[in-house]
Amino acid sequence: MTDLTAASRIAAAIRNVPDFPKPGVQFKDITPVLADAGLFAASIRLLTENFAPGDVDAVVGIDARGFIFSAAAALSLNCGLVPIRKKGKLPWKTIEESYDLEYGSNTIAMHVDALRPGARVLLVDDVLATGGTAAAAVGLLRKAGADIRRVAFVIELDFLKGRGKLAGLPVHSLVRF
Repeated sequence: MTDLTAASRIAAAIRNVPDFPKPGVQFKDITPVLADAGLFAASIRLLTENFAPGDVDAVVGIDARGFIFSAAAALSLNCGLVPIRKKGKLPWKTIEESYDLEYGSNTIAMHVDALRPGARVLLVDDVLATGGTAAAAVGLLRKAGADIRRVAFVIELDFLKGRGKLAGLPVHSLVRF
């Protein structure tokens, strides 16, 4: 499967679910990709392309679907996995970053000792939408002194312009809608 073919097959497998989780939203469901071993493997290969074991110290995954892809990417790159979770979900001392939502705000957290300063990281999530969560994750990684090598997504929703919140960073998306 070539990279172009793999990305096209991944795009074709993503299910559009109208009016979920609320009316007017067109939810992009990645579970068909996960259910197909070949597509799931291809997505990990594409998320980690141009990286080899030893190129990054950790893959950082964003709560919750980002954990699926980041865990497999960490195994592929033979490196550690660092979870970024919603505030209050991690059991140890954390650093936090808050960000605005359409109607309010949210906070994400990472263990204070998850990364050493200068750690080379690949940040992974399933979807780049408005960019708020990804930008907050980048803020956490910067607080920790991490060297962000790439921010990678399975899906990017271009019309929401989330990439703009990640200016100056290498952003890689497998499928763009």
